Amino acid sequence: MPTLIEILKALSVLAGAAILGNWFLSELRNARRRKLPWYTPYLSPPGLLMLAACILPLLYWLAVK
Repeated sequence: MPTLIEILKALSVLAGAAILGNWFLSELRNARRRKLPWYTPYLSPPGLLMLAACILPLLYWLAVK
């Protein structure tokens, strides 16, 4: 039973990552279609979430070390 719960947790994280990735990709395509600057998708809500997901582990690692 514990493995079933762990599998469900992993699947929920993967589903969330897929949703966020598709959301960011749609923002990226929209920015390219409107010929906006390259950094515009990164300032959108999915872009900021992706940047936070990349930067927070690094900040944690630096704080603990």
